[in-house]
Amino acid sequence: MSRKAVTSKKMTSAGPYSPGIDSNGLVFLSGQIPLDQNSGKLMEGDITAQTRQCFINSTGVLEAAGLGLDDVEKVTVYLSDMNNFSAMNEEYKKHFSEPYPARTTIGITSLPLGAKVEIEMIARRK
Repeated sequence: MSRKAVTSKKMTSAGPYSPGIDSNGLVFLSGQIPLDQNSGKLMEGDITAQTRQCFINSTGVLEAAGLGLDDVEKVTVYLSDMNNFSAMNEEYKKHFSEPYPARTTIGITSLPLGAKVEIEMIARRK
């Protein structure tokens, strides 16, 4: 099995991991929190703004792999407050078209740097 790191000039890693891994036609994206890539700091704002930033970050990694959001098969969303589910969902659906990718949403107690949302994806080369 071959495994190749996917990096994006728009992304910086905050730890010992790759923003994405390309492996046998699948591209696994690490979870993206709403980091502002210019400042490297957590983006302030409500769940809508933070969800949008997660998509900006994820799209940068997908583009570096030669893919786009239409290539995404599976998404996992982590929320630090499930009361934000509806607002996250409204922003989320702006980024995909039907048929939507499979998705799991998980409520957790906390996320890195106090983020409200983290999103990870799996995409497939066509």
